[in-house]
Amino acid sequence: METQFNIKIEDISIKSPIAAACMAGISDGGYIEKISEYIGIGILGGYAIDDDTIKAARIMSNEGRNEFLPRNLIEYIKVQKAIVELAGVVPAINIRASEAISLANLVENLGKNLIYEIDAHCRQKPMIDAKSGEYLLLHPEVLISFVQTLKIAGVVVSVKIRAGVAENDPELIRLLWKAGADIIHVDLMDNGFPYLKKIRDVSPVFIIANNGITTYAKAKDMFSHGADMISLARNANKNTLSELDKSIRQNTKEHGWYNAPKQLCRGGDIRSLAFCCMPVKPCPLLPTLEKLKISPQEFVNMKMEAVAGTPLEQGSSTCFGSLAYCCKDSTPCMFRDAALNQAGIKKTNYMELKRELSRKLMKKIFT
Repeated sequence: METQFNIKIEDISIKSPIAAACMAGISDGGYIEKISEYIGIGILGGYAIDDDTIKAARIMSNEGRNEFLPRNLIEYIKVQKAIVELAGVVPAINIRASEAISLANLVENLGKNLIYEIDAHCRQKPMIDAKSGEYLLLHPEVLISFVQTLKIAGVVVSVKIRAGVAENDPELIRLLWKAGADIIHVDLMDNGFPYLKKIRDVSPVFIIANNGITTYAKAKDMFSHGADMISLARNANKNTLSELDKSIRQNTKEHGWYNAPKQLCRGGDIRSLAFCCMPVKPCPLLPTLEKLKISPQEFVNMKMEAVAGTPLEQGSSTCFGSLAYCCKDSTPCMFRDAALNQAGIKKTNYMELKRELSRKLMKKIFT
């Protein structure tokens, strides 16, 4: 299994930070197989799984949309899932449901070794009338019950949402994470990375960013503001995917942490606390800590506990006596570099250590 990116969700290892998002009537096993070289997750579907959503899918099909309407849904999905697995990609299924029991029944028939993605994204009127798709964003209590049903069934849960539909997206993401959602797959629409930072800062949930991410510059904006993965749908062709894959791998080879955030003082998300120095001067760190209800001394204690026994504990010649308080590798600093050289730590390894520090801080903040 690919180790360059070190991406895991629960016990699932993922080879690439690029996913293929589902497109109704298109995203089957054969589609995923053709682009499997460049992606880590292949999202099949969307599949209507109960009477009301199947009826809606038929209406949509009659109106000219491509929809999956197999005679035997369970057997069909099993075949598509097997094709994706044989291609070396983690399978996920995007599902449209109108009641929680349908989700529980689906898991019972399909098993637990795939990702289940609740479609709270479809904006077609027949699906909304069936109390699925975007209906769930306007009725979060129903969406939360769907997440809880799947978690009780013991599976990895993704929720596909469309930005700007719910009354308060950051609060919805926080509630979904509390309910057990493992992944938020967000269609950013026209909101861009400022929106992404807002939802990154309210929970440690795994985030897949979607919509128009066709260049490495756009992908890097997403990664540096909170995305763990990016996904493509209409533009998931081999040329676009291969260029993204090549650039992401090259950047990771040079810098280590593939989705490292910008520093907090440059607009970075909450993960960038790993790069912050001691809270001893006016800077964005102080209001951030105040918002998180963490005192400056508590922050210092958190950092030092997190790096205890690791190479980041070293660095007596740095500004604050420890590499725990040093900045990103891309920021010039002779004191940090001298400390790294003295300790025999490559910059790529330094950034991976900062990644682990960030994870520990996030766990502490959101526990």
